[in-house]
Amino acid sequence: MDRSNLRVFIFLLLAGWGILAGRLFQLQIVDGRNNRILADSNRIVRIKIDSPRGLIKDRRGEILADNIPVYVLTEKDNQQVIDREEALRRQAAGEDSNLKIQIKRRYLGGEFLAHALGYLGEVTADELKNDKLDLKGYLPGSLIGRAGLEAEYEELLRGRDGSELMEVDTTGQVVRRLSKILPTPGKTLTLALDQKLQEAAAKAMNGKKGAVVATDPRNGEVLLFYSSPSFDPNLFLAEGEKRQSLNQILTDEENLPLLNRVINGLYPPGSTFKIITAMAGLAEGKITPQTLITDTGILTYGNFKYTNWYYTGYGRTEGDINVVRALARSNDIFFYKLGEMVGVEALNKWAEIFRINQKTGIDLPAETSGFMATPEWKQKVKGESWFLGNTYHLAIGQGDLDMTPLGVNLMTGVVANGGKICTPRMLKLGAANTPYQADCQEIGVKKEYLEVIKKGMIGACAPGGTAGQFFNFEPKVACKTGTAETGDGKAPHAWFTVFAPIDNPEIVLTVLVEHGGEGSSTAAPVAKEILKEFFKEQE
Repeated sequence: MDRSNLRVFIFLLLAGWGILAGRLFQLQIVDGRNNRILADSNRIVRIKIDSPRGLIKDRRGEILADNIPVYVLTEKDNQQVIDREEALRRQAAGEDSNLKIQIKRRYLGGEFLAHALGYLGEVTADELKNDKLDLKGYLPGSLIGRAGLEAEYEELLRGRDGSELMEVDTTGQVVRRLSKILPTPGKTLTLALDQKLQEAAAKAMNGKKGAVVATDPRNGEVLLFYSSPSFDPNLFLAEGEKRQSLNQILTDEENLPLLNRVINGLYPPGSTFKIITAMAGLAEGKITPQTLITDTGILTYGNFKYTNWYYTGYGRTEGDINVVRALARSNDIFFYKLGEMVGVEALNKWAEIFRINQKTGIDLPAETSGFMATPEWKQKVKGESWFLGNTYHLAIGQGDLDMTPLGVNLMTGVVANGGKICTPRMLKLGAANTPYQADCQEIGVKKEYLEVIKKGMIGACAPGGTAGQFFNFEPKVACKTGTAETGDGKAPHAWFTVFAPIDNPEIVLTVLVEHGGEGSSTAAPVAKEILKEFFKEQE
């Protein structure tokens, strides 16, 4: 390089450094304060992207619960919900920086399925502070299952929320989007429930207080689960004026629409319990199928009189009858005397075998177990001795004895399936994401005794029995009526429990109508309409 070119190179180099130094002076000294303010004013925020909860379907694939998008626009600290068309217009125009899509749960079955599906509620800040609650991954305002299947299968249904990192300025406007993690949807659950049976049950109950439950005696699948009165689970996520309807539900102490009567309602089982009394008499060797007991119409013990419904209503007696006829006619005198022959200890023993005092183990939260008194319990709790009259009451399903409708259904299922108790399952067994297989256990009863009881139940739904609604029903069914006195001066509770067909039963159905009167005239017609729908679907 000659001397002249060297001078030019040195000049250019010095000029470049000068320009760079000047620019640094401008940025750091002259504009430094302003640039620092701008840098500090922008913030990196993480925006949660809600994960869609898993769908819930019935056994035929009909969607019972799904999700719908809600478009929320935030402007100057004000939020408003806009429709889908407006949201799409803003996205197309690039005006979606303040638009957020929220996922809202929707229950398509409404009141028909409320107690089975449950509902959602927001997680509170206080709950997040409670170390006893496992709420890792939840934020204040996150939705969580509060009842029913939504609560039982929260971990499967909730999915995993996504997030987006964004740089925003002091006004909250998005400067740029940095990264995005897409949400993972929750698992889809397929239930054993049949939506058409749910609708048939709601229609047949027609506003009556009570419960209806049906199971498959072969595997324990719950085909129908209805509690009345019910409620709309969509209201728990409602806003504005609809919240008033929710408040009415929450404060309705007369009708208790939130009470899940299928698994939490406790009622004296009435004559449905005679199934267990008959089993105790046969299994303990106190009677045979041929043993005859005379119906005297009225039984006197001390100053107390115990009568049979046929004598009270018509002034007539049945004469000498065996256990099959006694079940078919629901004869109280027969079972009073049988209870005395068996004794309270054996009644308690067989109640335990049938798991009367236990929860059924259904895959729903907060189930209530049944209860049957013992002499020890009465002495401890009431400070009273046990009397023969107490045994009389237990033998016909009265007194200090309570069962849930699901408990009565389980008891009936033992006769239907030949001696097994199958744990009830809401999820369809064998379906995707179902964590269970059928759980049916033999309880150790002789098939010959079950056949005797079955004959009595077949007789109850045949001419000469107590369930006139089913005399001509096809296919043939086996049933037991129940009319349970409540002791509060109100009409008795009406029970009806039935299985069908009588050979290879496919369904066990139990109906309870609170203060409905006689089971044969109030609960049986409800069961008839449901079974008509069930067998229509089987064709």
